[in-house]
Amino acid sequence: MAYTVILSPLKALSAHIDKLIRGRLWLKVLIGLGLGILAGIALGPDLGLFSVETVRTITAWLALPGQLFLSIIQMIVVPLVLASVVGGLAANKDISAMKKNGILALGFITAFTALAASIGIALALYIQPGNYIDASTLSDAQVAPLTSTVAKGFPEAAELPSKVSALIPKNPLASMASGEMLQVILFAAVLGAALLSIPAKQSRPLFELLTALQEVSLRIVSWAMMLAPLAVFGLITKLVANLGIEVLTGMAIYVATVLVGLLCVAGMYIIVAKLTLTIKITAFLGHVRELLLLSFSTSSSAAVMPITLEVAENRLAINPEIARFLVPLGATINMTGTALYQGVATVFLAQVFQVELGLTNYLFVVTMAVAASIGSPATPGAGIIILSMVLEGVGIPAAGVALILGVDRVLDMCRTSVNILGDVVACAAVQSLSNGARHKQTVSVNAE
Repeated sequence: MAYTVILSPLKALSAHIDKLIRGRLWLKVLIGLGLGILAGIALGPDLGLFSVETVRTITAWLALPGQLFLSIIQMIVVPLVLASVVGGLAANKDISAMKKNGILALGFITAFTALAASIGIALALYIQPGNYIDASTLSDAQVAPLTSTVAKGFPEAAELPSKVSALIPKNPLASMASGEMLQVILFAAVLGAALLSIPAKQSRPLFELLTALQEVSLRIVSWAMMLAPLAVFGLITKLVANLGIEVLTGMAIYVATVLVGLLCVAGMYIIVAKLTLTIKITAFLGHVRELLLLSFSTSSSAAVMPITLEVAENRLAINPEIARFLVPLGATINMTGTALYQGVATVFLAQVFQVELGLTNYLFVVTMAVAASIGSPATPGAGIIILSMVLEGVGIPAAGVALILGVDRVLDMCRTSVNILGDVVACAAVQSLSNGARHKQTVSVNAE
């Protein structure tokens, strides 16, 4: 009897919790995130409860749902991008409007990327996180291994024409197989434009096929989303267990500087969303919270691209011709969070290695942050590769990237969330600006 009395409240509590989280993916993901952090601390080197080999085995199995989730999403992302871009072009019968939307999007993304890099530089100059690190304590073993794997110089002026021509895929199937998203987007854009230029009777069958392909892709994504909470739990557990807490606290000032900058950029995006969307800002945040949590966990704009597209079209009511074109484009070239990180990291390492930077150097960093974002892979760790190029250009030892590698994974997760938020807000801003321009044009025509 006593056992029944004790068990009954537990059953009621369990039923209440189950009812609370049922159908709320964001809450399930958040719970997985919290449990993953706790499990990672328990398995990590700080407590020393398990051997390194045991931790490696346990975390590998715990991360299996996350690997399956990422594999399913990456499997479907190329056909979804192809179908979405062509479908977005097909939905927009007005060629001039399509060009205008593209110009507005590029202007918005470029402006925010440059602004984010400038904010990062300004914060790093004000807080001076590099003054808290003694460069003399760095051993050669910490920086030498990166000189051959990460450090990269800039292409020579004579190489630039070949770099530009390489953007056009000579073999679209090879670009799809290797996941070269910018080439896939360009191929889809050319295909969509060509289909628009031929009679509708001839192009309709292919448009219908691509529409069906998009629906099938989104259905597969919905199946993959059932793994999302387990995926987040496993990936976060493995991350924390491998890093430990000490690595994160050793560079707390640098990490805090980057996080403050990312919050500033996110705040600007929220202001733009408030000005361009008709829904309340609390409703907007409610619509994107699952997306931001998943992008935080996966650290990949490409991995969550299908979810970004679903949120933009179905929850925020972004026009399909805008969302289906800008979301894949934004995941490829909209790296606002990465640009801010590059600004902070460049000044931070300049302070650590006592390299004097002038105004022209800062302008160079901003320019490179914008230029390097275009065509950079939307995958985890891409920011480090871009950063090494920026460092070479301003005379900072690119091997110093080793100093920030320990905390880069966590910061990569945070800046990916800001990048994804920027993709969604860019769609909203372009739609608002496009509708405003169309309204003014209509009023002008009526007045005449």
